[in-house]
Amino acid sequence: MRKACTGDAASQAWLYRQYSKAMYNICIRMTGNQNDAEDLLQEAFMIAFKNLKQLKDPVQFGGWLKRIVVNECIRFCKKNVYWSEWDEQWEQTMSNEEPEWWKTVDLNMVHHEIKSLPDGCRQVFNLYVLEDYSHREIATHLGISESTSKSQYHRARQLLKERITKQMQLHG
Repeated sequence: MRKACTGDAASQAWLYRQYSKAMYNICIRMTGNQNDAEDLLQEAFMIAFKNLKQLKDPVQFGGWLKRIVVNECIRFCKKNVYWSEWDEQWEQTMSNEEPEWWKTVDLNMVHHEIKSLPDGCRQVFNLYVLEDYSHREIATHLGISESTSKSQYHRARQLLKERITKQMQLHG
């Protein structure tokens, strides 16, 4: 880590190899496409390497890098995602659904289907479920209302459930 702070290319390459796959998975889940995910991953690592001296404890590198990656994905989303507004009909439906049903399904299938969600749904679902942001935090970071965050989350859950149920019926 010390060598990476001084700009040592071999040390930075080692850090990249250690963390790039996990960080890429966050980017691909958040953007839904390979090109944007790769661009965001590179940007996040450039930011991390540029600011590496600010990191006080090398053990925290992974968490620190993850925050940079998520923040870059949020920044990207703010510029590239159209948000539809809250529909009051979802309020009642949301309270009648079984919570977190996706936890009983093969994670690879869920991961694959998350990538194909509409942009807004995908962003909110990832931030709420996988990054543990509250709807208030999501609204603040993405510049949307809290109710829009909730509706996008509900729509994501509904679409995931429909798509995964269909996949399971087709493929067992």
